[in-house]
Amino acid sequence: MMSPMTHPLLTKHRDTLDAAVSAITTRGYHSVYPESPSPRIYGENAAADGKAEFEGLLGKQFDLDTPDVVDYVATESSPFGIELGVHYPRADAEALLTAARRAWPTWRDADPDTRAAVCVEILERIHRHVFTLANAVHATTGQAFVMAFQAGGPHALDRGLEAVAYGYAEQRRTPATAYWEKPAKGEPLAMNKRYHVVPRGVALVIGCNTFPTWNSYPGLFASLVTGNPVIVKPHPQAVLPLALTVRYAREVLVEAGFDADLVGLAAEDPSDRIAATLALDPRVRIVDFTGSTEFGDWLEANARQARVYTEKAGVNTIVVDSTDDFKGMCRNIAFTLSLYSGQMCTTSQAIFIPEGGIDTPDGHVSADDVVAGIAGAVAKLTGDAERAVEIIGAIVSPQVADRIDAAAETGEVVLASKRLEHPAYPGARVRTPLLVRLPADARDVYGTECFGPVSFLVTTADTRESLRLVTEVVAERGALTMGVYSTDEDVLTAAEEVAREVAVHLSCNLTGGVFVNQSAAFSDFHGSGGNPAANASLTDPAYVSGRFTIVQSRRHA
Repeated sequence: MMSPMTHPLLTKHRDTLDAAVSAITTRGYHSVYPESPSPRIYGENAAADGKAEFEGLLGKQFDLDTPDVVDYVATESSPFGIELGVHYPRADAEALLTAARRAWPTWRDADPDTRAAVCVEILERIHRHVFTLANAVHATTGQAFVMAFQAGGPHALDRGLEAVAYGYAEQRRTPATAYWEKPAKGEPLAMNKRYHVVPRGVALVIGCNTFPTWNSYPGLFASLVTGNPVIVKPHPQAVLPLALTVRYAREVLVEAGFDADLVGLAAEDPSDRIAATLALDPRVRIVDFTGSTEFGDWLEANARQARVYTEKAGVNTIVVDSTDDFKGMCRNIAFTLSLYSGQMCTTSQAIFIPEGGIDTPDGHVSADDVVAGIAGAVAKLTGDAERAVEIIGAIVSPQVADRIDAAAETGEVVLASKRLEHPAYPGARVRTPLLVRLPADARDVYGTECFGPVSFLVTTADTRESLRLVTEVVAERGALTMGVYSTDEDVLTAAEEVAREVAVHLSCNLTGGVFVNQSAAFSDFHGSGGNPAANASLTDPAYVSGRFTIVQSRRHA
């Protein structure tokens, strides 16, 4: 095993690593990668250079030294109508697994310090190309550019570093050696013991269409820092962001003295179903997945040889009881529902409003007025196309657009979804949010995830019924977020009890610049692992500790 002091990258990144480990224990604000794309931060030419590098990739074969390439595949279709045409090297599952296993021994035998330092260097290399990555996320997902830059770049990198910090800390929790002495008649019993971190094996990261980097970096770096080779299987509609990630990772690994095939790319034709093939292979010992409940459930049930970490669908909720800032509440909810056209796994879907209305500083407001306030705030936010597209982006797939139209038939439409022309992309698929009002007994509608810019305003008998419905829906379907608005401490306490019961993260009385569907690395947990929406949390000790085992050896002193 390499000495922790032998690799120069450890000296280079010692401060970054130590600060990240400290941040996961204090859980205050911590960010390493600036989220503003300002030229004052990144340089006058950074944005133009990144866009040029991105455009230089279009319509060509993607340069990646993948072993045993069968052919090249181009599968992406941009929600903005951007002609992508990038052709990615396609290798079969056996070639990828063989290459990963062959590359593994030197990485497995390196010490945790060295692995952590190399991981931080990979993150730094990705950050060096952050504008290229942002353009790739923007073009493939439909996120507006600033969001693609922030969520796809710095925020994803912070989440990756957070996973490195947790993996590094958990590996170091057990000392490398120990002296054990037990009193006995005569000479004491004395043993020298050694403890070895033993990685589990090949890891598989299955990416999603909407947040290819943000959702993949935690699993990628948690597995890598704990000594496992990783095969990255992107969603066929969002390959480029993860292909770039794999390229940068392979470059750094070689420069650091390791084998590039420790990180491989599994690009596929959608009919290949290579994710299922890889997930069931006995050599794959870790699977990270973000996507549909159907495939997530299948992985949990069938990939029995592996530790499977899933984030699936759920029904996120908001309970409106009362507020000390009615306009601020409506604006905050409107932004939550509009951001990236509601195509975030954390976006609120069901908003519960008591039929008797709510108390505000300006007096009692009827349920109709609450509905009108939220709908009006969404309409105002999305009324001007040029401004709206920088918030709502584009609809990721035709299936999501069809879902909007179907949802409009389920109840009373209080705000219709409109098609907008994108000023920069005439072929973009842009729709504003749809708001539908439903009674409390329409649980078959609002109690099932409707992914996209669709939200249901549900009228209940009172706040007690609202909390009961949240409890039942989240216990059955799962959720990643819950919001509550109330000036009553008893209601806030009751909401917190519900959140604990069904293991969903709660936000109270958000009226300013923090939104229920956003989470901050190093401070906010994403998912709890305690309800059907996800069996793991980004990022906690349990998310990394199952990626390795501790094996001891002992002998008499």
